[in-house]
Amino acid sequence: MTRQQPGQAAHRPQRDFASLQPQMGDALLIIDLQNDFLPGGALAVPDGDAVIAPLNAWIERFSGAGLPILATRDRHPPDHCSFLEQGGSWPAHCVAGTTGAKITAALALPPRARVVDKPGRSDVETYSAFAGTTLDAELRRAGSRRLWVGGLATDYCVLNTVLEALERGYAVVLLTAAMRAVNVRPGDGPRALNAMIERGALVLED
Repeated sequence: MTRQQPGQAAHRPQRDFASLQPQMGDALLIIDLQNDFLPGGALAVPDGDAVIAPLNAWIERFSGAGLPILATRDRHPPDHCSFLEQGGSWPAHCVAGTTGAKITAALALPPRARVVDKPGRSDVETYSAFAGTTLDAELRRAGSRRLWVGGLATDYCVLNTVLEALERGYAVVLLTAAMRAVNVRPGDGPRALNAMIERGALVLED
């Protein structure tokens, strides 16, 4: 694979469509589709609501195949260390028990979908959905070996979750039509996508 310079568009490897079909051992992993990360929310990801329709299509597909569907959820105490008021980098968001912390009702999660909450400690900033959660245990219990990943945001929680998934031995398919970046710095999204691809994630753009 040709390495890209930071800021360049992510390399798009040739896709083997036969291998990129949901099958036994696959799970759909949806990252942080919460009200505060959508338009009008406290920490809205630009164009974040554009991921809902493609994710709903994947939910229908995985649900119809009887494959696992998991959704992660950011959950913070009011005095979380990442908040600007506490000297952090972000406005207060996804405070436990608030509407902003809820997964958007527009996401058509079936009743059998599993919701995985990130740790609710005030002194820990967690981007990976594996850190301090039940995610790995739930995936292992379901026999999942390959994760199809979409959600918010590409350059933070999606990036860190995917990198840790690869480290833990999971294969990863990136649903790029179903993810968006914050882009605090211009080009953060493409750089994050490059990093995931270089570590072995596959790309599905449709």
